[in-house]
Amino acid sequence: MAVTVLIVDDHPSFRASARTLLEAEGYEIVGEAENGISAVAAAEALRPDLVLLDVQLPDLDGFAVADQLRKLADPPLVVLTSSRDGADYGRCIGECGASGFVPKADLSGAAIAALLTA
Repeated sequence: MAVTVLIVDDHPSFRASARTLLEAEGYEIVGEAENGISAVAAAEALRPDLVLLDVQLPDLDGFAVADQLRKLADPPLVVLTSSRDGADYGRCIGECGASGFVPKADLSGAAIAALLTA
């Protein structure tokens, strides 16, 4: 059974690219969201296994969204992504409850799988 994924990013072009890439690698994309508030609502409604979550969103940052998601009854795994390097965010990645971080330039199904099995 495929891992279900919610893609959260404020750039439609990145959401489309991520969808194409992850679907080609066997992931099932169940939804997309363009900001933090809609991401939390979509995660509650769609119950994905994984949320691919941009750090920089127009309303809430990805760390705040990840923190809200981990409080859900059956929380999804969260992988943060950004065009910036993960080192720029320091401890924030681990402290928000995310499973890890993948730079947008390095996004692949294998990179996500490595975080989920680590």
